[in-house]
Amino acid sequence: MKKDIILSGVGGQGILSIATVIGKAALKAGLHMKQAEVHGMSQRGGDVQSNLRISDKPIASDLIPTGKCDLIISLEPMEGLRYLPYLSAEGWLVTNEAPFINISNYPDMESIMEEINKLPHKVVLDVDKIAKEVGSIRVANIVLLGATIPFLGIDYNLVQDSIREIFARKGEAIVEMNLKALAAGKEVAERLM
Repeated sequence: MKKDIILSGVGGQGILSIATVIGKAALKAGLHMKQAEVHGMSQRGGDVQSNLRISDKPIASDLIPTGKCDLIISLEPMEGLRYLPYLSAEGWLVTNEAPFINISNYPDMESIMEEINKLPHKVVLDVDKIAKEVGSIRVANIVLLGATIPFLGIDYNLVQDSIREIFARKGEAIVEMNLKALAAGKEVAERLM
């Protein structure tokens, strides 16, 4: 088993929390993991990107080569497009369709969606809307994580356990909301595939 994952978005969206949950679940599964993070001006809404490599064999490098990424997880559609050169021919893009417009020359959404729709393997969902339905916009990142479950290659129960451990200090209500968000994202992805 080997998965090369790029996580992308804008500072403050929770990209690194997604990476933490996946990484903890991978370790629980007895897998090897390497992660490299690139923080832009995250406090100011700059781009944030993380390479996450998971394998049942030791991993030499923490960076994913061009054309070898199995999965791009993006909380922002334009940021997802930025990393398409890394995506393999069989790779999947799982992205939020709601833009985070933080620059004056942000491309029009029609152009962005036109590019995304050219991809043979994609799941596009409005994680912000789903998160609000679950109970809080703050769990949008976990909704997106849930949408990646069919592609992660990690047991869903291990991902749930990781969420329980990571969010336990915030109280049972926060844990339950995150688990509900995870399930909602998973359900939407399974329906869209």
